[in-house]
Amino acid sequence: MASGSGRRGAFEFTGGWREFAPIAFSNLLLSAVTLGIYVFWARTRERQYLWSRTRFIDDRLEWTGTGFELFLGYVFAFFLFVIPFALLNLLLQGILMRGHPGAAAVLGLFLYLLLMYLTGVAIFRALRYRLSRTFWHGIRGGADSQGLAFGWSYLWRTVTGSLVLGLLIPWSMTSLWNERWDAMSFGPHRFDSNASSDRIFLKFLLFYLVPVIVFIGSVVAAALVAGFASAASAGDPIDPRAMGVILPIAMLLIYGFALGLIAMIYYAAYFREVVGNLSLGGLEFEFDAQTWDWIRLYLGNIGLTIVTLGIGRIFVGYRNWTFFIRHMKAYGELNLDDFTQSTTRLPGQGEGLLDAFDIGAF
Repeated sequence: MASGSGRRGAFEFTGGWREFAPIAFSNLLLSAVTLGIYVFWARTRERQYLWSRTRFIDDRLEWTGTGFELFLGYVFAFFLFVIPFALLNLLLQGILMRGHPGAAAVLGLFLYLLLMYLTGVAIFRALRYRLSRTFWHGIRGGADSQGLAFGWSYLWRTVTGSLVLGLLIPWSMTSLWNERWDAMSFGPHRFDSNASSDRIFLKFLLFYLVPVIVFIGSVVAAALVAGFASAASAGDPIDPRAMGVILPIAMLLIYGFALGLIAMIYYAAYFREVVGNLSLGGLEFEFDAQTWDWIRLYLGNIGLTIVTLGIGRIFVGYRNWTFFIRHMKAYGELNLDDFTQSTTRLPGQGEGLLDAFDIGAF
């Protein structure tokens, strides 16, 4: 009987950045020497290390994917999707230059919807591939679905979520998360996801307050500047033209900062909601990262990249992985005697579409 031992101790990362550094720097060197071709094998080495240093309950994870699988998936995606998309884009420009804006608009809309559909397929198949190459106690995960139906769901739910001034975006995000994870399994058990947008909707509404607050602040600041300018002495005048440049820039910076902060508040709540309502067999999961934890992660990644002139990006994957493992909790029980091997089909290629569309990493 395997147990999560309450809400603590189910996940543990036992590695360190000093141990990871030789892998990261050698990956960077080999990727540069091979003009980027080695990046697929570099990603595999990185995952092998991170998985092998991650303990779940009573055993370590194992990554069994290969660099050739990732490379093959990218090549397939490149020739089957990227090149045709480039040719269609040239056709679109040609139609537009010939003076047929209506036909160009229709073709452009078609390309946009097709790209959105393929993005959904890529997101689904990437998760399916990663679960199929992740082993625990010699048992793997996976999914029977190829992700084609999820691509349609991703398309119409994303479009629908943008309706009504975007107020349905939380519903779109949580319902897509539920559908994707409900299709996944690990060993003989299927994941069960029951996330709801109701509990995070109020935090999403904060986005609508930012423009209002910034507008009111702009009006007040403009009034103050005008007052100071009129009251200034002849010997110490305030140049209204300079303030007319400084004030919009300042308000734009404030707007960007406030919007970024609210995005972090919402995403932190979203991730706690979706992970906290995910279960597998007798296990239930929890993610306890708060807004400040996410801010520190992103600021740390940005700062590391800037200070090292971009070289520090080789540690971003390590930081992201350790962040998720540190904040991931599980509780409940799994009976290892009944934990049989997954019967789902093993995908033959890696995250080709995900890489080709540059959607994400881990």
